[in-house]
Amino acid sequence: MFIPPGFYQHSVMTSLGKMVYYTAEGQPWVTQEVPHADVPTLVFFHGFGGGSSSYEWSKVYPAFAAQYRILAPDLIGWGQSDHPARDYKVEDYVNTLIEFMEKTCSGPTTVIASSLTAAFAIRAAIARPELFKSLILTTAAGLSDFGENYTRSFFTQLVNIPVVDRLFYTAGVATSFGIRSFLEQRQFARPERISDEIVEAYLESATQPNAEYAALSFVRGDLCFDLSEYMTRLTVPTVILWGEKSQFTGPEIGRRLAEMNPTVVQFHQLTDVGLTPQLEIPAVTIGLIQKFLPPLEPAE
Repeated sequence: MFIPPGFYQHSVMTSLGKMVYYTAEGQPWVTQEVPHADVPTLVFFHGFGGGSSSYEWSKVYPAFAAQYRILAPDLIGWGQSDHPARDYKVEDYVNTLIEFMEKTCSGPTTVIASSLTAAFAIRAAIARPELFKSLILTTAAGLSDFGENYTRSFFTQLVNIPVVDRLFYTAGVATSFGIRSFLEQRQFARPERISDEIVEAYLESATQPNAEYAALSFVRGDLCFDLSEYMTRLTVPTVILWGEKSQFTGPEIGRRLAEMNPTVVQFHQLTDVGLTPQLEIPAVTIGLIQKFLPPLEPAE
């Protein structure tokens, strides 16, 4: 397990099963002098990919644990959460994000989320705006934005072939070599930023029983949608951070999405960074979140 010091595992039940999350309960974060129930909450939702989990934010969220109640869940089908054997759909994740917040947050809450999950968070905030105080998102894309059809690619068609999909996952994704190759080629702008610990954490998640179901639903394109169809309906104050060298969707997509709703969305491009700045440049990501939180969270 890759849990920062002072953080402990808990879980809540959702309609799809048990959803594990990590929160600070011990030293150095929680003391008798500072009851943690009296501080605001930050929720960190990880993105999608072979072996994704709340580890993705583990170099970032401890920096906020002294001032906030931190909740860092593993989404259903990922990490230590339940892995029901099913073909996952967009609604599964939008609904479980909402369920998680209903069960763990006592009022409007700031959500920090990554990639496709960030797009799900936008849809959740549109459906239930009273649950959200603000959004800080990295590379928020539905992967079929502005009419692009992710499912038409040769790779996606290959993974739609029965038996081949499981073989692809077992031999090509859920191995140290497969994970490192994906991180180097598709997720990071600079491969030298990939540590052995990152690979090991992804591998631990990727090799959980039934881990292939959520991963293959993602790779097949079952979880993709056109986020541009929703952006004008967003009313929650939002900041979007976007790595200049994001391989799946470039920053021009993020800029177009933000321009659809300039009254609530700010867009910021990060130089020489890929899909997950929270893993590639965690210190800079912390600094940016610290920069944007105060204007997004006015004093009550």
